[in-house]
Amino acid sequence: MVRILGIQLPGGKRAEVALAYLYGVGLTRSREILAATKIDPNKRTDAMTEEEANRIREFIEKNYTVEGDLRREISTNIKRLKDINSYRGDRHKKNLPVRGQTTKTNARTKRGKRVTVGSGRKKSSDKT
Repeated sequence: MVRILGIQLPGGKRAEVALAYLYGVGLTRSREILAATKIDPNKRTDAMTEEEANRIREFIEKNYTVEGDLRREISTNIKRLKDINSYRGDRHKKNLPVRGQTTKTNARTKRGKRVTVGSGRKKSSDKT
């Protein structure tokens, strides 16, 4: 098992897929990292040597903001938007979509489940 930046990469997966488990590293960035460190993307994480893992770790720390630092940076950016009372910050406060999506009919994941009120009459099966 390879451990990078406090994250245990899953064993048995290809290196380019396993690196995508890091927050801030997707498939494209994973391929860039492996190309820069000259490691085969098809190599399994189980077969990876400690020296290769160290090369990946050093390259990521030197060139990218990932994991805790990235999460902290994003949360401070959102907090700043809320503090200056910008429109986007206000949308974050209200837990609504920030990037201009329509909310009249969609946006259920942000707004939650809504129950519409019926006529108030009981159905015939509910009477007895």
